[in-house]
Amino acid sequence: MNQNGLHRRPIPAPGARTLLMGIVNVTPDSFSDGGQYTTAQAAATHARALADAGADVLDLGAESTRPGHDAVDTATELARLLPALQAIRAVLPDIPVSVDTYKADVAQAAIEAGADIINDIWGGLHAAGNGASPMCAVAARFGVPIILMHNRTHPVDDSVFWETYLDELRHSVGLARDAGVPDSQIWLDPGFGFGKTPAQNLECLRQLDRVVALGFPVLLGTSRKSTLGLVLDAPVAARQEGNTATAVWGIAHGAAMLRMHDVAATQPAVRMADAIRAGLHWRNE
Repeated sequence: MNQNGLHRRPIPAPGARTLLMGIVNVTPDSFSDGGQYTTAQAAATHARALADAGADVLDLGAESTRPGHDAVDTATELARLLPALQAIRAVLPDIPVSVDTYKADVAQAAIEAGADIINDIWGGLHAAGNGASPMCAVAARFGVPIILMHNRTHPVDDSVFWETYLDELRHSVGLARDAGVPDSQIWLDPGFGFGKTPAQNLECLRQLDRVVALGFPVLLGTSRKSTLGLVLDAPVAARQEGNTATAVWGIAHGAAMLRMHDVAATQPAVRMADAIRAGLHWRNE
């Protein structure tokens, strides 16, 4: 618990097994499940199902971040977010909840209402000026973990992809450190599906260990993404094999937590991949 007495549910310690983050979208226009959980009760029921299936963390988002999405203002985002958060807390008082937002004022309001983690798709860059990140300042002030995702407006050329990509991740880490966030509270997300070509998405997954080598636990989110659909020639509803394959690959290359829509469908493959990774250290517990 931090000095404000608000952060009571830390992310479980990474390493012993792969952690699972279940997605709860309270948006009308998300690319895969928009409109399904827009009421507080529907969101809470879905959250309960994810937790029962094995989710360690719930990720609550109230603004779609799909390509071509319509941005919403703070008031609209909070009007969607806070009732759902309250309903989830009523049925699941102990599970950690992350707030999926790039707006610092939304993150602060969510933490004050019971959220525990900030999941920022813009890696602390939104509204950052003179090297100061409002989002990272909120994370530091409330003592909560922050997940910094790589993102950019347009893809870079393949010839400079890795140099630029890693430098931009390091820049996000620097913003968090400068704001006073300790390294122990920083996670990285490679940003699969954001600001990259499909081939670059696959490349950052292929060499995910290079992101892991930066020294922070890594959250990987590939679930139902368009690159999977492109590779498999499959609509959103038929991408589970892609979800499973990318999850297992991610585990083999060091991912500490997976963000997914279909926890129940993916969890057995995750458990199997963890057992293989453990090898002689595996125990049937």
